[in-house]
Amino acid sequence: MAYVLIVDDDQDFADAVSTVCRSAGHEVAVLNTTKGALECVQQRCPDAMVLDVMFPENPIAGFELARDLRRQFGQLPILMLTAVNQQFPLGFSNRDINPTWLPVTHFLEKPVSLDVLREQIDRLVAKPAAEK
Repeated sequence: MAYVLIVDDDQDFADAVSTVCRSAGHEVAVLNTTKGALECVQQRCPDAMVLDVMFPENPIAGFELARDLRRQFGQLPILMLTAVNQQFPLGFSNRDINPTWLPVTHFLEKPVSLDVLREQIDRLVAKPAAEK
């Protein structure tokens, strides 16, 4: 069982992601704002994180949080799951992932099928064979 932290301001969507994670046997915590997320990770580092981009207090808060997480916690697996391309059609995708600008493990757009979501979370929490 892995511990997954979900940071998304859409409570209904966060609940759906939480249900997917719990059905796969994972423990889940949900935050609906980026405020306090770093402290939460400091208290208990998750095995993986699902992170939105846009929050009411800051439309790029998820990008900023991902950068802060990388600086402080290294290679924490982060799935950026967002509708940013619907709001701002800039075409963000996995091609934009890089260590400084978009330091996440994987990028998915909302809406996402629950099967794809489950598959990506399973990949994030899977440990390399050498660690098992």
